[in-house]
Amino acid sequence: MTTQAETVLNFWFGPSGNAAEIAGRQRKLWFGKSAANDQAVAEQFAATLLAAAAGQLDHWSSTPRGRLALIIVLDQFPHHIHRNQAQAFTTDPQAQVLCLAALAAGEDRQLEPIERVFLYLPLEHAESNAMQERSVLLFEKLAHGAAVGERALFDNFLGYARKHRDVVARFGRFPHRNAILGRPSTDEELEFLEQPGSRF
Repeated sequence: MTTQAETVLNFWFGPSGNAAEIAGRQRKLWFGKSAANDQAVAEQFAATLLAAAAGQLDHWSSTPRGRLALIIVLDQFPHHIHRNQAQAFTTDPQAQVLCLAALAAGEDRQLEPIERVFLYLPLEHAESNAMQERSVLLFEKLAHGAAVGERALFDNFLGYARKHRDVVARFGRFPHRNAILGRPSTDEELEFLEQPGSRF
């Protein structure tokens, strides 16, 4: 694995620890909306994202953890660097292809459970019923295999996977992306977006 890929993983997961420790420490970076965190990602990894999008970092995929780092760059970093812009979703298809290739090769079994969360997330972000169903199956397996003290953490990830699946099953897409992507919303979608928790 290249030094660059290691830098991505060290930034994203921080020091080693159990899943609960890592998630507790990194959750705000992963799922919070912070201008400071967005700026930190942009300053350190904007050039990395451009290179990854252009296929210049495909060699990272030669190892499971290198592929994971590339998926994080393509699936997670755009939402920090291009928050609330259409560009945030441009590299989703690349991340999905990498995820499916990793699964086909059984690479998820070589990763820690908390790392597997981010290997699977491109499927949860897909506007595809098939990918959403697979995402839920993967998160179910991850939760069922979690350590006793970490089951609640992985059950939470599973809960979000199910919410994403249900929205795509209902609408065929994520309505909260419509405005950003310049897509007109249906009346049903607009009504849905008024509900608490609909914009995840």
